[in-house]
Amino acid sequence: MHISSLAAAPLVREPVHAPVAHLIRGGIVEGMHYGSVVVLGAGGEVQLQIGDIEAAFYPRSAIKPVQAVAMARAGLPLHGELLSLAAASHSGEERHLAGARRILELAGLTEDHLRNVPDMPFDPAVRDAWVREGRSPSRLAQNCSGKHAAMVYTCALNGWPLENYLDPGHPLQQAIAEIVEDLTGQRIAKVTVDGCGAPLFALSLHGLARATARIVSAAPGTPEARVADAMRAHPEMASGSGRDVAALMRAVPGLLSKDGFEGVQVAALPDGRAVAVKIADGANRARVPVTAAALARAGVDPELLTRFAGEPLLGGGREVGRVRPVRSLEPLAGAACA
Repeated sequence: MHISSLAAAPLVREPVHAPVAHLIRGGIVEGMHYGSVVVLGAGGEVQLQIGDIEAAFYPRSAIKPVQAVAMARAGLPLHGELLSLAAASHSGEERHLAGARRILELAGLTEDHLRNVPDMPFDPAVRDAWVREGRSPSRLAQNCSGKHAAMVYTCALNGWPLENYLDPGHPLQQAIAEIVEDLTGQRIAKVTVDGCGAPLFALSLHGLARATARIVSAAPGTPEARVADAMRAHPEMASGSGRDVAALMRAVPGLLSKDGFEGVQVAALPDGRAVAVKIADGANRARVPVTAAALARAGVDPELLTRFAGEPLLGGGREVGRVRPVRSLEPLAGAACA
C-alpha cells in the first residue's frame, strides 16, 4: 500500500442524486426513485455515471467483502463457506448460526465474546418461526454475526484485546480502515457506527466500486481472491436462501455481489468491470432492477438478468406496470456480453 498515492477523502455534502428508476403504471410514470450509479470498465475507467458518485456516503454492509479481506490479510485462516459467512449479511438460517458457532469454536471463543446487537433472524419466514417457537433475540441470529465471529477470531490470532474490538481505535479496526483506504484508493471521509455496532466508514460510490473490482480481479491465492472465491462459491452463506443477491451471483458466472441496507449494492466481474448503486430512499424494489440494468450496461448478457428486471405493480390482482430503470441505463447497441 502506498499511503501517499491515496486520493483525498470524498466531500461530505448532500448528494446530488438523479432519477434511476420509474414506477410505470398503465403507461404513465406514477413514481420515481432517485439515486446514483457508477459503471466501471475493465481498466477502471468510468463508463457511466448517474447522480453523485463522488460524494461521501455510507456503504453499509456492501463494505463487508473489504472488511473480510482486511481480516484475511491479518491472518484469518478461514476458507470456503466460513469465509463467505465472514463477509455476510445472513438471513439467520440454522446453517448461518452453525457457521458462526464454528468460527468461534476455531477461535476457542463463545457467543459471549461477541459485541454485536442481539436480534431476531433477518429472513421473515425464519423470524416468524423463531417467534412461534418462543426463541429470543441473540447475537448469533443477528445478520452480522459471521463478521463479528471472524473479528474476534482475528483478534485472538493477533493477541489483540477482545472486549473492545469494536472501538475505532482498536488494532483490528485500524487494520480494517487501512485496507478500506488501500482498496478504495481514497482516504476515509468519516467514521460512524453501523447497525451491528461495528465502525462504518464513509467513502464514495466510485471508491466502493473500485474496491470490489480490485477484490474480484486479484491474483489467485491472495486474500482478495480467497474472499471473492468463497463468496461466489457459497453465495447463500453470504446472504441466504431466496435472497436476490445470492440468485444474482448464481445467475452471472464469476460475479461477486454484495448488498447493504439503505439501497446499496455493488457487483464486479473477474476482468475488473464493476457497478455500484445507491438508491436514495433505500428501496429494494429499485435496488435490484437498477443493479441488473447497470450490469447489462457493463456488458453482462441481459438474458442472464431477466429475473432481476423489476417487480410488477399490481392493479386488481393483475400486473398493470413495473419498476423500470431509466433509459440512460439501457445497454449500448453492439456492446459485448459476458
